[in-house]
Amino acid sequence: FQLQASGGGLVQPGGSLRLSCEASGFALDDYGIGWFRQAPGKEREGVSFINVGRKFYADFVKGRFTISRDNAKNTVYLQMNSLKAEDTAVYYCASAPRLPFSLWRAPPYYTYWGQGTLVTVSS
Repeated sequence: FQLQASGGGLVQPGGSLRLSCEASGFALDDYGIGWFRQAPGKEREGVSFINVGRKFYADFVKGRFTISRDNAKNTVYLQMNSLKAEDTAVYYCASAPRLPFSLWRAPPYYTYWGQGTLVTVSS
């Protein structure tokens, strides 16, 4: 089982990026998929989560980020708009089987993690 996160890069404040999380070895639609981020010196924090048609967002990204899934490509996306300097972090995707929605922000409940992709928001 493997998750491959990609799509990070350098973008100016107010810009957009789309992150991808591609799975191999298992079907993504059988799992809940979360996006997390970790900035230098900070703890890893939940950004967004998708499972069985439900989507969840951290308050600090609501209205700016959108999570989606393409089952045919076995890929989950995170569209990030109106990016701010404080969004700078390494972004990770992770999978969780049978995760109660109330726990989506908790990293220990996720089984497989992608390698992370760096997002830098700077002028």
